Amino acid sequence: MNVYTIAYEALPASVQPHVAAIGYFDGVHLGHQAVVRKAIARARELGVAASVITFHPHPREVLGRSGYARYITPLADKLALLAELGVQEAYVIRFDRDFAAVEPEAFVERYLVPLKVRGVAVGFDFTFGHRGRGTADALVRLAAGRFPVDVVAPVTAEGEKVSSTAIRARLLEGRVDEAARLLGRPYAITGTVVAGNRIGRTLGFPTANVAPSEPYVIPAHGVYAAEVAWRDAVYDAVVNIGVRPTVAKGGEPTVEAHLLDFSGDLYGETIAVRFLRYLRPEQRFPDLDALRAQIARDIEAARRWRKTKA
Repeated sequence: MNVYTIAYEALPASVQPHVAAIGYFDGVHLGHQAVVRKAIARARELGVAASVITFHPHPREVLGRSGYARYITPLADKLALLAELGVQEAYVIRFDRDFAAVEPEAFVERYLVPLKVRGVAVGFDFTFGHRGRGTADALVRLAAGRFPVDVVAPVTAEGEKVSSTAIRARLLEGRVDEAARLLGRPYAITGTVVAGNRIGRTLGFPTANVAPSEPYVIPAHGVYAAEVAWRDAVYDAVVNIGVRPTVAKGGEPTVEAHLLDFSGDLYGETIAVRFLRYLRPEQRFPDLDALRAQIARDIEAARRWRKTKA
């Protein structure tokens, strides 16, 4: 996929006609996927490339609204997922205060028309322009006679509207299986394995301490059944998120993964941790023997759960 980064009113020198799915797309969840697929279908109909027009960083972050310093899918992950869906080009507009002040009409005239869009797909709740004054209906009106606008209806999963807000809330509550239902895949964090205090190894359960590569939304503290993707292999795992109250005094939360049926050195390697099921809250144990026994129970619980999904 070709990626073009666009600063305020600084468009690529030469672009080909394309149909664009427009949105922030944090999570690339089932609703976002429906918008992207609509754009791909329209692009095929018109014989042009399928693209996305997205923004970075998140508008809420730039405008000082709390809760959006972390991402469900940081930019690199988002672009990779969009490419997997079949998107051929991505136009990433740098969202800053100058861009935030662009009026809806100007967004169409200064960006969409010069970028040679031949069609657009957006979600039903899409807003754009200064203070979000532009709506999907307004875009239909502004584009009339120049290019078609497909407005995609809400997507639901088991009766619930799929949204990034709902997914974020599920993750912060530890309900990773419900987040996966809305995403259409398990929630994943990619990072580098870094050196820890090796307590897990002394207990007989070595762990990979994962330093996230991007500012991901971190699920609630606790123990999870998970899987770890490394190179071309995938391993079942038990993951702890938290401050390790039995062996540490305070400090920043960590993400530690014990890979089942694995032997090897992962230091310095990049792995992806996919969260499947919340097992229990993080807790403090009276001694290391009690912690060791609980870890063994966690592993057994994760194995039993995996068997039910086989």
